[in-house]
Amino acid sequence: MATVINQELTRVDGGVTAARGFQAAGLHCGIKAARPDLALVVSDTLAAAAGVFTTNVVKAAPVLVSMEAIQSGAAQAVLVNSGNANACTGAQGLADAREMAALTAQALGIAAEFVLLASTGVIGIPLPMAAVRAGIPQLPARLSPDGTPAHEAILTTDAFAKTAAVRLSLKGAPVTIGGMAKGAGMIHPQMATTLCVITTDAAVPAPLLRRALRQAADQTFNCISVDGDTSTNDTIFVLANGRAGHAPLAEGDPELDAFAAALTEVAGDLARMVVRDGEGATKLITVTVRGARSAADAKRAVHAVMTSPLVKTAIYGGEPNWGRILAAVGRSGARFHPERAAITIAGVQVVSAGMGVPASMPAAAEAMKEPAYEIVVGLGEGDAAATGWTCDLNEAYVKINAGYLT
Repeated sequence: MATVINQELTRVDGGVTAARGFQAAGLHCGIKAARPDLALVVSDTLAAAAGVFTTNVVKAAPVLVSMEAIQSGAAQAVLVNSGNANACTGAQGLADAREMAALTAQALGIAAEFVLLASTGVIGIPLPMAAVRAGIPQLPARLSPDGTPAHEAILTTDAFAKTAAVRLSLKGAPVTIGGMAKGAGMIHPQMATTLCVITTDAAVPAPLLRRALRQAADQTFNCISVDGDTSTNDTIFVLANGRAGHAPLAEGDPELDAFAAALTEVAGDLARMVVRDGEGATKLITVTVRGARSAADAKRAVHAVMTSPLVKTAIYGGEPNWGRILAAVGRSGARFHPERAAITIAGVQVVSAGMGVPASMPAAAEAMKEPAYEIVVGLGEGDAAATGWTCDLNEAYVKINAGYLT
């Protein structure tokens, strides 16, 4: 099913295999007790590749291996396992990650240097390599244009699979960008966000692809928060195989902006799904700060609001507790005069000139029953603005994470 976004973009089905020349597979190999736990995405030709990785100093073995491999700017396959992070597993973990790449390459008949890796799951436990060794050789025979098995095999505490795809025209050719992501906990805007694989049949040289991905990540995955924690494994890959058949995009090409905007659209859809699926989440909240003196101030204020446990628990309770929002902005480091501040919650103004509007509280509380709404903070200091996405915080999050290992 196709949905028109605007004159240039149409949202389409297919996820990570929506673009021409990509297939995927997923299966249960035994890392988890029962659910699918091994996924493979493959381009039928060598593709330009780019990636962004966790900023956490503690980096998992697959992150280290992939950071090294992607320096070439080329890849043909991405192998993802769930159920085990292969993080903090020492030299054996690195050896296991390299073996996974080698096994995948052997099964596909390609060079190991063109295999990228990502893992998600429990930290500090060695991979059950006997299961992995048995599972990888089965994947090539299962490759299909239907990405559903792969979409499901990368999930951990996720409640649903996260996929998105758009279509646009570049240089007269129809181009598709699609992707899959996972993530529900350990989500915070420092490019430690999630696992995500994006594919496209556009022809984009690796240096330009790298820049477009960084811009897209900064505007999407780096603007979400569930719990303020950053993971050891988080990774976004994008592969561009050029199967659309148009002339490669070049520096200064006006259509490069169109490609970057489409990539950002896909990344944004996936990032917001991650927040909507935040562990225990019942609300998707957009936080916008306007009227800041600088973009940095606006971002500081947004981050303070969307990571505040007090704000997030009030959202869960349906309480328009604007004092928590204003206090969060006040400690954020953003420069502003409190007497100029204004706040609206779900379209209802609850603060004007730095003071509450008592008569609006019942309407705000009613509006907060919606599953998605926006909190807007106006600072009255300038023209800069920023936006982020978060969710509520409740008992379910505590329950999930109090027993994650057991």
